Amino acid sequence: MKLPKHYDPQSAEKRWQDYWEEKGLYNFSLTSAQPVYAIDTPPPTVSGDLHLGHCYSYSQTDFMARFWRMNGHNVYYPMGWDDNGLPTERLVEQRLGIKPAKVGREKFIQAIHQVSQEFETRYEQLWKRLGLSVDWRQTYTTISSHARKVSQYSFIDLHNKGLAYRASAPTIWCPTCGTAIAQAEVDDLERETNFITVAFKLSNGQTLPIATTRPELLPACVAVFVNPNDKQHKELIGQTAITPLFKSQVPILPDLKADPEKGTGVVMCCTFGDTTDVEWWYAHKLPLVSVITRDGTLNELAGPYAGLEAKAARAKITEALASQGLLLGQQTVPQTIRVHERCDTPVEYIETKQWFIKVLDRKQDFIEAGRQIAWHPPHMQARYENWVQNLGWDWCISRQRYYGVPFPVWYCAACGQTILADPADLPVDPLVQHPMEACRCGSADFVPDTDIMDTWATSSVSPQIAGKWLKDDELFKRVFPMSLRPQAHEIIRTWLFYTIVKALYHFGQLPWSNAAISGFGLAPAGVKLSKSKGDNPLDALAMMERYSADAVRYWAASTSLGRDSLVSEEKIASGNKLVTKLWNVAGFALRFLDGYQVPRAIPVLTPTDQWILARLQHVIRRATASLRDYDHVSAKDEVEAFFWGTLADNYVEMVKSRLYQLEDGDSQKESARFTLHTVLLTVLKLLAPITPFITEEIYQHHFAQQEDIHSIHVSQWPTVSSELISEPAELVGQALVGIATEVRRYKSAHQLPLGAPLARLEIASLNQELLGKLASAKLDIASVTRAQEMAFNAKPSQSSIAVTGIQDLWLAL
Repeated sequence: MKLPKHYDPQSAEKRWQDYWEEKGLYNFSLTSAQPVYAIDTPPPTVSGDLHLGHCYSYSQTDFMARFWRMNGHNVYYPMGWDDNGLPTERLVEQRLGIKPAKVGREKFIQAIHQVSQEFETRYEQLWKRLGLSVDWRQTYTTISSHARKVSQYSFIDLHNKGLAYRASAPTIWCPTCGTAIAQAEVDDLERETNFITVAFKLSNGQTLPIATTRPELLPACVAVFVNPNDKQHKELIGQTAITPLFKSQVPILPDLKADPEKGTGVVMCCTFGDTTDVEWWYAHKLPLVSVITRDGTLNELAGPYAGLEAKAARAKITEALASQGLLLGQQTVPQTIRVHERCDTPVEYIETKQWFIKVLDRKQDFIEAGRQIAWHPPHMQARYENWVQNLGWDWCISRQRYYGVPFPVWYCAACGQTILADPADLPVDPLVQHPMEACRCGSADFVPDTDIMDTWATSSVSPQIAGKWLKDDELFKRVFPMSLRPQAHEIIRTWLFYTIVKALYHFGQLPWSNAAISGFGLAPAGVKLSKSKGDNPLDALAMMERYSADAVRYWAASTSLGRDSLVSEEKIASGNKLVTKLWNVAGFALRFLDGYQVPRAIPVLTPTDQWILARLQHVIRRATASLRDYDHVSAKDEVEAFFWGTLADNYVEMVKSRLYQLEDGDSQKESARFTLHTVLLTVLKLLAPITPFITEEIYQHHFAQQEDIHSIHVSQWPTVSSELISEPAELVGQALVGIATEVRRYKSAHQLPLGAPLARLEIASLNQELLGKLASAKLDIASVTRAQEMAFNAKPSQSSIAVTGIQDLWLAL
């Protein structure tokens, strides 16, 4: 069947997406005997519109799903939406302009459900438009009843194993979001700050200069530290210092962490300014004086500065120090501060009561677990290990917010006993439900835990949620542990690490065998695209409408795992050129393959056909090996180079005379038809994971009926045919391409069109075997060079020129 002259990607892509869904092409089969390839797909956080950066990373996962499916695997490829927790709350607050404290918890949660469903519908539409081969029957949300059950069961299991505990301790706190956060949710931010030197006093009245960037913490100063090896200050150890303005007497203590080269060499310790203050507080058993409140303002201990936010208090206290002659110096210096990744608010360290999961005492176990995973690219393992090695806190999983998975916990009002829900009753909402039995002390009066779990506490069991743990035992046994965790590199410290923690704690095994770490899609200015910030200059759907989904996927296939990539409309346009060229080459080939029946045995092949088929075997081998190694770039480049340079630019031009001039049944024409059929079908299959729509469109026009398979995406992946491997044939092919190249160069130098006829072409070679092969390919050489007369000589004439890169081959033009 002939192809239409032009390919319309907009209608074709929609048609094939509908067809795939109708056929259930990507549905996982619970009864199949094929090996399972299960993907722990990242559930996008419902925090704004998806963008081309998401198309970039999710396409790379789909390449692997399609590749392994064509390699005979039963692919389990679910999709989830991460719609519980702080990011979704903030989206609703910003979108609707409401705060939960003002509208009430119930109305706020109703608004979240409405907004979440709206965004999740848009997410699904985008993924389908992009051609992700997801089994949409397996879609889940992290706030669903099943997800809440799994998350709460996970907590109860860890609590019963002594791995989850509640404690009052210094906590990383975000004043803007009003909640505790985990170490993994903290980023570094560079800024300039005012580094001031203030006058503490010693008991003898002598001034003790101390430098600080946080004078607002002076009312919380509980000690002063000097390095015991600091000759200038070690005599101060054991004395008492008096804080400026607030007149508190604090001890001067020794500690090696006090840096003699920083500031004045004397450091004040406040509870708490940073993690070093926390460490000193623990190590030296210092008193706790809390001056920063949960909303980031100072409390009554700050005296006249109470009620001010930290930044404002900093300025006021600096003014007061200056007015009383206690400000000894100040300078602007660069500073790295710790901020909440969700809002860039500088974090505080305040004492609160939170739920934690133990991780610090198992760091080596987690490092060893990471070494058992195949990392793609391999260097990402180092990021994981560095994170685990530098952990300083157990994992804080409780949040003081409104929307998320509640802790299945009550506290006895009489004795304070912690009461866990019965696993058979999960999921539960302790604010609505009550324990079924009285406390062991006899009291039936309970206080519910009002906190919710950190969203990572649920996302960390994504393989279990996606695999329907506690819901479908047969399915879970088939898909867990999973084959692949694809994710971005910035959440190695959160999602990847926490998922390993939960899998080891619950099952004693890894959650998956491979981790594919993607980079970011970057805006043209080089900035990471963000759905929550909405800084997306190129709309994903608009880009697919302007070019095609295949073209966008081609851009995604052009950069390796682990590397960031600028959103490049030029690269997307290049993908569209590939789609157009593939359509044109297929259109040429299929006009000669209409009604063609593939012979059971390989026919007698011409030298030209032997060459391209031999070359094709290397392409199959290299592309397959690359994809097995999660290297889609090398696979794409290998196939694309063959398609453009070997097939489109040379072979098609060489074979035209045989196809047009010879009669059906002629052995040379049948050789060409066999070769065109084999090469085109193979190229389509090798490109199918990357460009699924155009390859399906061409496949359905001719090959689906021949192979009796209803989609290229469930057809068999190409394998190397040892019968077609031939080094001599490849040498002949190099000579053929060399001849074509020299003739093109000649025509270009003489300003002749490439299609211009060439009066005479003499080919000379001292290699008689090569010369004989070239002579038998005379019709193909004439086709590509337009030579009207040809001669083959054993010796070159005086006017002959050597063919570049081909030994003992000359041309006379």
